[in-house]
Amino acid sequence: MAYQIDYAYTCHTGKVRANNEDNFWCCGEFLSAQNQGMSHIQSGCRKQSELPVHNQGVDGILAGHTQHWQLPVLAVFDGMGGESCGEMAASAAVEALGGFYEENKKSLKKEPVVFLTGACANMNEAVCRYSRENRISSMGTTMALLSFSEKAIYACNLGDSRIYRHFQGKLQQISTDHVISGKMLGKAPLTQYLGFQEENMALEPSIVEIGYQTGSSYLICSDGVTDMLSDEEIQEILSKTGTAEEKVEELLEMALSRGGRDNVTMILAQINGYEEKNPLKRWAERHSTGR
Repeated sequence: MAYQIDYAYTCHTGKVRANNEDNFWCCGEFLSAQNQGMSHIQSGCRKQSELPVHNQGVDGILAGHTQHWQLPVLAVFDGMGGESCGEMAASAAVEALGGFYEENKKSLKKEPVVFLTGACANMNEAVCRYSRENRISSMGTTMALLSFSEKAIYACNLGDSRIYRHFQGKLQQISTDHVISGKMLGKAPLTQYLGFQEENMALEPSIVEIGYQTGSSYLICSDGVTDMLSDEEIQEILSKTGTAEEKVEELLEMALSRGGRDNVTMILAQINGYEEKNPLKRWAERHSTGR
């Protein structure tokens, strides 16, 4: 059995904030530093060089897909620190992820947990290094990531950006909210994030393994989504028949209609299984690309 992954994503500044501190990694695409977010929904795979400077988005919705054996990685980042610090933290993390992925992609096939823990350490060091070099005392970013190996899907997160799994009409949060528990005014402080100084406490990403199931879908999102929409509302939208981009568009429109107080970033991946007609052809494709 092989699996096709149809995905769509958006990274919207929202209606209140002047800048976009979110970022994403989606099959090699991400936003450059000092971005203005995306005013549209995208799906498929486009190269960073194709994105406009000071990204204002591209008209229309682009459709596309990838295959599980191509070992894709999807991730959302929500920067923290105020002014441009959060934006730069998210940018440093996503660029570090891209470099680590290119150098260590093969390990996703045999040792996915090793890949994920290594990627988290690498991203954390990149954000900490940027903070030290620029003498910034407080900056960081959340990270929620979905990786696809040949035998399973792995969810990995630090902070409160979330990963949901939807299957047969039911929504389940599979990420862990790394926040201080208890009642308090405002947002609860994070206990884990990228940019985490490890002198007093270790970086401990939450990692979950999930088997492939045709018809399942995964939503990775920043709190610009989850602060505006309830889990029940997200479940209702994901339960509808439709494409990934149609569902992302509806989620975005609802978040913005509620005020869009924060940046709104999400990636939706829908899993569809199929029987391979020519497995020898796939084997040749994999080995010709070094996978």
